[in-house]
Amino acid sequence: MIPFNKPHFTGNELKYIADAMSKGKTAGDGYYTEACEDFFCKRYGFKKTFLTTSCTDALELSALLINIQQGDEVIMPSYTFVSMANAFLLRGAKIIFADSNADNPNIDADKVEQLITSHTKAIVVVHYAGIACDMFRLKEMADKHNIFLIEDAAQAIDGYYQDRPLGSIGHLAAFSFHETKNISCGEGGLLVINNEMFFKRAEIIREKGTNRSEFFRGEVDKYSWVDVGSSFLPSDLLAAFLHAQLEQIDAIQKRRIAIWNQYHDGLADLEKSGKVRLPCIPGYAANNGHIFYMICKDLETRTKYISYMKANHIQTPFHYVALHDSPFYNDKHDGRPLPWVHTYQDCLVRLPLFYDIESSDTDTVIKLTNQFFKNNQPGR
Repeated sequence: MIPFNKPHFTGNELKYIADAMSKGKTAGDGYYTEACEDFFCKRYGFKKTFLTTSCTDALELSALLINIQQGDEVIMPSYTFVSMANAFLLRGAKIIFADSNADNPNIDADKVEQLITSHTKAIVVVHYAGIACDMFRLKEMADKHNIFLIEDAAQAIDGYYQDRPLGSIGHLAAFSFHETKNISCGEGGLLVINNEMFFKRAEIIREKGTNRSEFFRGEVDKYSWVDVGSSFLPSDLLAAFLHAQLEQIDAIQKRRIAIWNQYHDGLADLEKSGKVRLPCIPGYAANNGHIFYMICKDLETRTKYISYMKANHIQTPFHYVALHDSPFYNDKHDGRPLPWVHTYQDCLVRLPLFYDIESSDTDTVIKLTNQFFKNNQPGR
């Protein structure tokens, strides 16, 4: 079986985990936690970063930081993972779902401003497949209406909007280091803070609502419960694993982008003949090699394609199911049709893409994909 994903190990993960153990501190905020957080600030110019146990936790921290209250409205794409919606729903927000672009699954910036009301607290966007949303437009309207802009950059490490790293544009951003991501530590995340107003409170919320970090720095003589909070800190053992990955980020990115390009070149004729659509990268965005996807003509074609590839021992999963139309939220949605979300729900399929995939395997995926669409004519 050619799997859809397989975690990559650089070779230093166990070495750094052993080193973390030898330092005698394996809980959060140890040597490797600090090293990872410094890496992101120095490489991408983020103002402040905090490692978290997951991207979901980073999003929940964001909801706490902007003080989401019952009745606040949060605009976000419907074509995304449920963690984004849950983070704000748990704090009492009403989720206002937006449609995707015709060209790619990202939120359609042209449809966002009409959804803003006096109750809107934030716009939360996801950079699908690591490809930037139209951040200039979104930042402009967030500033105009004095609302928060938050980036779900779970898939977007080393992605860019023009010359700006993704995660550096919104007030807050969240990254994922799940095993399916370009850089991983099994489970893990990062909260990025680009506005100083959140620095101190983020540290407190992340430490269960206490000023414990100030105590450890000798700034107070004891720590107390001073705000709401939870336990968002990952073990320094996970940070040690992550550090080994970050050391190799350039090599990992180069390899993934090469695989992405191999797929794009090998399947270009299918797009030219109108059989599928390949990823569209806007001029303002860069490709970080996270996902290579195709858009089939309809659900039936995609279902047949996935079955065909499975029969040939290749995993080609589809992705999100529309959140606005889900069993949990269907009766809470305002009824607006979101046609492009349904298009991606029914027609998008992902190809295997991971660092250690053999070139012969990607050749096989390309060969069988071309073969399927050549033989799958209407009526057959």
